[in-house]
Amino acid sequence: MKKPYIKKVGIFSGFNVWIVNGKYVRENLDKEFTNFGQFHDFKFIPKNELWLDREHNANEQKFFIHNMLAEHRMIKEGTDPSKARKLAGRLEKRERAKLKIIKKALKKTQHKDNVLVKIHKKLLKGYSNNKVKVWIVRGDLVRSLFFVDFTEGGNDQIYSFVPDGEIWLDDDLSPKEMDFVLLHELHERNLMKKGISYWSAKNPKKTAHWSAQKIEFLCRKNPKMLGGKIRHEIRIFCF
Repeated sequence: MKKPYIKKVGIFSGFNVWIVNGKYVRENLDKEFTNFGQFHDFKFIPKNELWLDREHNANEQKFFIHNMLAEHRMIKEGTDPSKARKLAGRLEKRERAKLKIIKKALKKTQHKDNVLVKIHKKLLKGYSNNKVKVWIVRGDLVRSLFFVDFTEGGNDQIYSFVPDGEIWLDDDLSPKEMDFVLLHELHERNLMKKGISYWSAKNPKKTAHWSAQKIEFLCRKNPKMLGGKIRHEIRIFCF
């Protein structure tokens, strides 16, 4: 399995850490792969390896590596995997809070508009209108300030920290994947505005996330469909 590998970062606590082509992994191995992963999360990753998606902006590798090492250590000690994942996320957020830029931003969280000025990076006018604004945002700040598991994108129906009428796209996304994630968020938001739940473990196929993943993956396999699907979702905005 050579295609996902881009560059070896080094060896940490006995693990070979690799930068991989996340786009390839999402389209050929598992569409749920995000910024990083290890064997406990994805069985196709060798047990002695930690995978990091190729970054396009902020350097967050150390946080992701610490997260995976903490999760692995806790699982090895007998902690339930789901609990270990949550605890590792808390440890990652604690480490992020030590950054100077995060300390300054945390002081301003009571004035959300001040924080949004830092988070909002670029308004995608071609996909925005008077009802919904699509923003490229600083994903590193979102992960550090609000939700450590934020990845690829999100919308106001899922996250309380996203202002009403906004869709956020992580600036760390590969430009080649940006529109696929936009389609996902548009479709998901439209369904949730109609009252369909984001996710249900009991009946996942009737949820907004499942449907959004399905249409995103369809277009990843058939890129020529992408533009038409995006235009359709914009036309049927539900408010």
